[in-house]
Amino acid sequence: MAAIRGAVAFLTRLPVGGGEAEWNAFRESAYTIPLVGYLVGGVAGLAFFLPLQPTTLVAVYLVVLYGLSGITHADGLADVGDAMAVHGDPERRREVLKDSATGVGGMLLLGVTLIALTLGALGFAGSSSMTAFRLVVAAEVGAKLGMVLVICYGRPAHEGLGSQLVGRLDRSAYGPAVLVAVPAILVAPTGSTVALLGAVAAGPLVGAVMLTWGHATLGGVNGDVIGATNEIARAVGLHLGVTLWILL
Repeated sequence: MAAIRGAVAFLTRLPVGGGEAEWNAFRESAYTIPLVGYLVGGVAGLAFFLPLQPTTLVAVYLVVLYGLSGITHADGLADVGDAMAVHGDPERRREVLKDSATGVGGMLLLGVTLIALTLGALGFAGSSSMTAFRLVVAAEVGAKLGMVLVICYGRPAHEGLGSQLVGRLDRSAYGPAVLVAVPAILVAPTGSTVALLGAVAAGPLVGAVMLTWGHATLGGVNGDVIGATNEIARAVGLHLGVTLWILL
């Protein structure tokens, strides 16, 4: 329970309390990260049960999503965008990550990701409320699973908050996290199993890309890369899920 409380405190804005003991328990329990995905996705996904127009449903979803999860991961996404835009060696790129100012690269990546997330949600808003809910949950769980992949398989780029997670656990910790994510697929109604599988699988795929990029250009990964993985994976998960749902 301490690990779950630590995960909720770290990944959301919910006032669950928690101190050093909960933080340390969370750092040793990567499986709690996709558990929080169920919480965030479940609450945000309730928006699609409201009797509103599709565009308004998506607006409510976004407000609840970021009201619940905060902007820490979005801030990491913007920092990664700046690091992608700058030219130089890994040390120079890491300096950009630490810069509090947001440049054109950060604004562009953040803007494109938010637009992609909005359009992905519009793809199923106004259709089956339960299908929309399940897609949102699956994409959120998948995004958190992508974060776990970066944490378990990455090496720290530098000392910081991210280094307290990255490298702390070995690759064997990824298995329990995957098992936690399985119910997000198994609850699928007839005909949507593949769609939910795609929404969940998008997270690790994005995580693998971000992990490779971080090691190649930053010399490792940090908290910004973890946060960016979450934001990008969520958007990709919604698009992949709704695409498979429509096609299959």
